[in-house]
Amino acid sequence: MNPKNRNIIIAVAVLILVALVAFFSLNHQGGVKASAGEKTVKVGIMSGDKQDQEVWKSVAKTAKEKYDLKLKFVYFSDYNQPNEALLSGDIDINAFQSYNYVKTWNKAHKSDIVAVGNTYITPMHIYSKEISKLSDLKEGSTVAIPNDASNESRALFVLQSAGLLKLTTSDSSKLVGLPDITENPHQLKFKEVDASQTPRALDSVALSVVNYNYATAASLPKSESVFMEPLNKTSAQYINFIAATSKEKNNKVYKEVAKAYASKATEKAIKEQYPDGGELPAWDLKL
Repeated sequence: MNPKNRNIIIAVAVLILVALVAFFSLNHQGGVKASAGEKTVKVGIMSGDKQDQEVWKSVAKTAKEKYDLKLKFVYFSDYNQPNEALLSGDIDINAFQSYNYVKTWNKAHKSDIVAVGNTYITPMHIYSKEISKLSDLKEGSTVAIPNDASNESRALFVLQSAGLLKLTTSDSSKLVGLPDITENPHQLKFKEVDASQTPRALDSVALSVVNYNYATAASLPKSESVFMEPLNKTSAQYINFIAATSKEKNNKVYKEVAKAYASKATEKAIKEQYPDGGELPAWDLKL
């Protein structure tokens, strides 16, 4: 072979090799996107809710197909972590909380977390392994309720709706606690536990007021629910949403994630994962 031609061939081969190395480095190093237009959004969700994770898989598919977005999920085990991660910038958005929860959180932490789109609503349930109807409840029974301020308040209003106690107010937009109980005809005792532990508490209490996501995560059968929280106009505060910091509330990409959630595909996924109707789409909910 002519030395000149051989040198040309070697030079071309080197250029091709360099181009291939650069290509694979761009597409695989540090999670860089394979598509030039694709963006990655870190979404904080709860680790214990497998059904919710399946719904989000559907959302991720819609986000990819319609908006060229890649959703990367970061999982948390309790209600305090996702907002802390959002404020620190470890995640871009999160989806686990309701409006009444974030109102309490923002006040306590002097933060500015806001909604970029509604997701779903889940009525709370009162569960029991001891009784099948509330009229069989024994005097002096112990009731487990969540220990964070917003969910405890909500649980107490659920117990009031069930006729088990009376509070200083019937306005569930107000935040109440145990000192706000004015009538306790059954002389109920209260065990305050982390919201995620309310299903487990059923082994040691007569009743437990449980958030629906933790009920499904613990595979609590619907037959053990002795009361469901009624839905009405005041229930709007219990709608869950996709959250961001206020400076990002108009972020186009995060709005696209919200649009991907508020889709027919997501509605179908929710119905498949929650066939008993315990979780309801809330982006167009009329109360």
